[in-house]
Amino acid sequence: MDLKACSDGELAALTLGGRKDAFAEIMQRHQAPVYRLIRGLVGNVEEALDLTQDSFLSAYDHLGKFDGQRPLRAWLSRIAINKSRDWRRRRRVRQIFGLVDDAEEETHDVPDEAPSPEATVSSRISLRRLTAAIEGLPAPLREVLLLRTVEGLSQADTAAILSISSKAVETRLYRARNRLAEIMAEDEG
Repeated sequence: MDLKACSDGELAALTLGGRKDAFAEIMQRHQAPVYRLIRGLVGNVEEALDLTQDSFLSAYDHLGKFDGQRPLRAWLSRIAINKSRDWRRRRRVRQIFGLVDDAEEETHDVPDEAPSPEATVSSRISLRRLTAAIEGLPAPLREVLLLRTVEGLSQADTAAILSISSKAVETRLYRARNRLAEIMAEDEG
């Protein structure tokens, strides 16, 4: 059986039936978008890699709870967001108790998946400023912004992942974009 030709729901069913290679195909399909989402939420490359792995382990352990009638990507994104939120909470607690070295928490540039030889220093600076601005957004705004603009999910899918209404997605996206514009204007001024 060609697993690449199977739908996500079929792969989930095959995995539950004992075919571990079916879950490997799920990971192959969804690893990059899950990583990008987590990377955007936590702002740390190494932590994002660990959280991506944790997300897929959790998905594997709870695959029996997946509703095959719904998109697998949305379900995986929900797990990734929850893992990222848990990581942020643990990080805050460690910071309160002085258990985190500031150098350890240094964020890294977002990797450019299509590097151009014409890339200029000013564009790199702008990217750093934008990344820092996104990381500075409150979690509800950052999550909607990343799901809608970076991952390209629909308003309905984003609403389902975050367990909010479509109108709330629209409002949060509007607020996130406005806040980003304000932050970027402040940096330029």
